[in-house]
Amino acid sequence: MASTSDIRNGLCIKFNHDIYKIVEFLHVKPGKGPAFVRTKLRSLTTGRVLDNTFSAGHKIEDVRVETHNYQFLYAEGDEFHFMNTESFEQISLNKNILDAPGLLKEGTSVMVQVNTETDLPLSVDMPSSVILEVTYAEPGVKGNTATNATKSATVETGATVNVPLFINEGDKIKIDTASGNYMERVKE
Repeated sequence: MASTSDIRNGLCIKFNHDIYKIVEFLHVKPGKGPAFVRTKLRSLTTGRVLDNTFSAGHKIEDVRVETHNYQFLYAEGDEFHFMNTESFEQISLNKNILDAPGLLKEGTSVMVQVNTETDLPLSVDMPSSVILEVTYAEPGVKGNTATNATKSATVETGATVNVPLFINEGDKIKIDTASGNYMERVKE
């Protein structure tokens, strides 16, 4: 058993007869009344996100997890196939377990969290950013902007990302996997 002081991003807990991963949390100490922890939890079975507030000192049941390095192989419908880089065993995971499935490129290394009691995969931690090639971008027209203007571009995985007007087809761009936003153009 853990308490609310042990809450951190990425912690897996048992709550309401399901396993949840803490996406974000905020410890609030109001001027009047007891302190509490406001959390955003994502169900690892359904992918549903819910907000919950724990009072300070509340006991939570954490789930023991192990982290293994996996490589993304391919996607087949809603199933994504991964290979353990140490034992070479393959697993397939549903799309809703992934944070940003549209940004996964074949060969990408990810960290898979596995429940030690049941040996079932719980969640997939993607790298903080990925570098993808732009396959389609409408031409940007210069001179019609007053501030930072963006256009939508399609990357090699099929995801659509808003990029600045100077990005063209064939450019490689760095994308933040947590938000799905453009970060910078990559020169090679």
